[in-house]
Amino acid sequence: MFLLVTILCSIVLWTHCLHYTDVQPQQDFDVEQFAGEWYRVGMAYENPAFIKYKNRLLISKGLLVATENGSANLSMWTMTGPKKCLPSFYEYEKTDVPGLFTYFSQRHKIIKDITMVETNYTEYGVVLKYKKMDKEYTQVALYGRTPTLRPELEDKFRKYALSLGFSAESIVIPAILDPCPIPEPKNTTEATD
Repeated sequence: MFLLVTILCSIVLWTHCLHYTDVQPQQDFDVEQFAGEWYRVGMAYENPAFIKYKNRLLISKGLLVATENGSANLSMWTMTGPKKCLPSFYEYEKTDVPGLFTYFSQRHKIIKDITMVETNYTEYGVVLKYKKMDKEYTQVALYGRTPTLRPELEDKFRKYALSLGFSAESIVIPAILDPCPIPEPKNTTEATD
């Protein structure tokens, strides 16, 4: 009986992980159209520390700059304490697949992938970070050109996160805008995640 349960659990786990690796970027993704200012207006992250403090998450603002070679640089500030803003800079390297990027996470000391799942370029974008599906590393985020999006887009994001296996408690749509400014773009990797 123990062996049967172990086999069934392994199959479920393998199927669950396979589901994430099947996520493909939006067809014909164009990084130049995606460039510009974005607000992170939603996030799903299974990490227990995130879930515990998710109600403190603010809407953050970032600037994505496309590079000449098809890669992208993302600059963001995040409120880390009373009147304290922390800058973060990410260099997303293009791959052979448009809409699929990689970067080295300074925080976790691993290479992560970034998948541009869906966007209409002018209103919203859905981005999956790290398709290997690890609770410590994998996130899915909803971005908007404005700090608030239509309710149907927020609902679509929630349903998408749930379909990937994120729990309802791991999904947050913050209501308060982070007051930090956007840092100037940098050419060096100083990412904190």
